[in-house]
Amino acid sequence: MSEPIHADPIPTPPLVLVPDEHKVAAPPVILVADDDKVMRVCLRQVMEQEGYTVVEAFDGESCLATFSQLQPAVVLLDAVMPVMDGFACCERIKRIDSQDSTPVLMITGLEDDASVDQAFQAGAADFVTKPIHWQVLRQRVKRLIQQVELYAELKKANLELKRLATSDGLTQVDNRRHFDEYLQQEWLRMQREQMPMSLILCDIDFFKAFNDTYGHQAGDECLQKVAQVIQKAAKRSIDLAARYGGEEFAVILPNTDLEGAERVALDIQAHIAGLQIFHRNSKVSQHVTVSMGIASTIPNQIIPPEMLITAADRALYQAKDSGRNQFRTFSIP
Repeated sequence: MSEPIHADPIPTPPLVLVPDEHKVAAPPVILVADDDKVMRVCLRQVMEQEGYTVVEAFDGESCLATFSQLQPAVVLLDAVMPVMDGFACCERIKRIDSQDSTPVLMITGLEDDASVDQAFQAGAADFVTKPIHWQVLRQRVKRLIQQVELYAELKKANLELKRLATSDGLTQVDNRRHFDEYLQQEWLRMQREQMPMSLILCDIDFFKAFNDTYGHQAGDECLQKVAQVIQKAAKRSIDLAARYGGEEFAVILPNTDLEGAERVALDIQAHIAGLQIFHRNSKVSQHVTVSMGIASTIPNQIIPPEMLITAADRALYQAKDSGRNQFRTFSIP
């Protein structure tokens, strides 16, 4: 009598609220796929003895369905199964697992070189042969899980290094170096797509006087609060807010025309006014204000991206020259 065509249910642990400092990491989940029920039971028992949570599947298709829901730490995959064999299943798993973060250990009764080659070509990280040497399997699964954990730590460390390399230490918005790189990147993209691109340069009015009056610590706090406002104004994932230098910030707005950039500038202006940072030595207000220059164009091969900076800087100068606490615009033909 054939087994029912469904994967064993994924175990759902009871919800227990535990304070963060007392939380214990959940045990790694092992997905076992084998059409032989006796072998699945043996694999489950051995893996559970090692402290892992085990979920079973009985063929390649049920393995894929369970993998998509579960994203286990390791897959133990029998090579010879009905409907879809382990080699085909492994290839499909590797396509689903775009980050290649889940290793597949192939279990096979085939010891010929061609089968071993096929397993690795399909994307398997390791294999064992039947009859299984259980201690060898335990050690190989342990090693694969250690590799997964090391890979996750390395990925996290690389992301942190990238953040440190691209962020301004004081304000936590992007730094000038990343601004320059991103401006070039998006300029080329907008040039290909023939879509508008805008840039806002934003300068805190009479910031030197603020520093002289309240001290550098208060000045740093002011920069941080203004940076947070500008960061929030760069709402889309393609927008970039950066500290351009000193008390000057920049916002790169791809796929944005002059009218759209003006709306962002008004948003910045309103929210900085809402901060109500007292500035008794400002000549335009009792609170911290900003002047902004906006430039916009559709990039082409004739003008370099630096022209957008020059135009925004010219507009910023006009805003300052006109009394500050405002923005001016410049459209590049």
